Amino acid sequence: MSEHAPSPASTRRVVVASFVGTTIEWYDFFLYGTAAALVFNQLFFTNLDPAAGTMAAFATYAVGFFARPLGGIIFGHYGDKIGRKSMLVTTLMMMGVATVLIGLLPTYERIGLWAPALLVLLRFVQGIGVGGEWGGAVLMAVEHSGSGRRGYHASWVQAGVPVGMLLANGVFMLASRMDETAFLAWGWRVPFLLGALLLAVGMFIRLKIMESPVFEKAKAEDPGPKVPILAVIREHPRNVLLAMGARFAENAFFYIFTVLVLSYGSQQLGMGKPGLLNAVMLGSAAQLVAIPAFGALSDRWGRRPVYLGGAVFLLLFAFPFFWLLGTKLPLLVVLAVVLGLIGHSAMYGPQAAFFSELFGTRVRYSGASLGYQLASPLAGGLAPLIATALLTRSGGDPAPVAWYLIGMAVITLVSVWLAEETHRKGL
Repeated sequence: MSEHAPSPASTRRVVVASFVGTTIEWYDFFLYGTAAALVFNQLFFTNLDPAAGTMAAFATYAVGFFARPLGGIIFGHYGDKIGRKSMLVTTLMMMGVATVLIGLLPTYERIGLWAPALLVLLRFVQGIGVGGEWGGAVLMAVEHSGSGRRGYHASWVQAGVPVGMLLANGVFMLASRMDETAFLAWGWRVPFLLGALLLAVGMFIRLKIMESPVFEKAKAEDPGPKVPILAVIREHPRNVLLAMGARFAENAFFYIFTVLVLSYGSQQLGMGKPGLLNAVMLGSAAQLVAIPAFGALSDRWGRRPVYLGGAVFLLLFAFPFFWLLGTKLPLLVVLAVVLGLIGHSAMYGPQAAFFSELFGTRVRYSGASLGYQLASPLAGGLAPLIATALLTRSGGDPAPVAWYLIGMAVITLVSVWLAEETHRKGL
């Protein structure tokens, strides 16, 4: 297929719509992670001791990650058969409704075991939604872009992640400044209920964008495989596995830097929660600049060199990260999180275009989603849970967690090294 030449105005509209929609979806998803680290153990697992309650809260957090591959498969199939836009509208609605319902959910004190059971169900719905959303948002940006700007344009979809994190942590931090009794009684619900307003904004923007021109042209010329996911597994198994491996370090380090740091810093190091949230927010703000910058660099230097650079940095930073946290000095704690998230950005910036370019148009939604989402439960979903278990077993010594992260970085280095360079490929 020849490379299309979309107008700059059309590309900007799609990139902005994808960015805003992704921001809202990740606000919903990260809000749960912040609540799991800070309050869910006191609200939904009150029959357990604090350490076990935190483990249980992170276990429900991981449920969303195990649902993400299912979301990728379902929405990848229909995204390749019907179109990208309709899937984006559906996934945004799923995420928004599930988030609002979490904000309305009675606690363990009111309804007993039904409370954590319903929490898990809603988290599962969130996971399906975000699992289907990523591929569609990324492909809309990539397939509306010219060949020399795909990395940069798709990286703005990725930048929706730190903005969602900023919004989630910022709203939660404001709510947590309330009297603790009021916060635990009703204040924690406010950030979840605000999801209704964000949902309305996101739906308004996404409904106004056009379908991908690359997809429409491909669909007119070729009906495509009957079951795209099976075609991906049959024709592109190597690229699926390499995309999965490329995610291991990126995903695991991210959730250590943004989720585990909250519980580790407050429970193991005795630091104040507002200071830790500030560190994560400053790191997220740095990512808002770093992710598009690394995406643009990948258009010039290639996806693999930029991605490999980020993986090497994080491998070397695993121990220094915990050393800086261990000082308990606010400035050094902020430095640890900011440096970690900038290193993460070197992988996350090029990733959207990189994974999309590994697959053909008629199976691209399924292929990119499968590679991206299959790694989510194994890397990001389990990372806070595994790290908490390692910290508990080691008596608070973070060295086992650092070695675990180094192992994830090695998997990513090998995977990206074996992958093809894609930044000059046509769609």
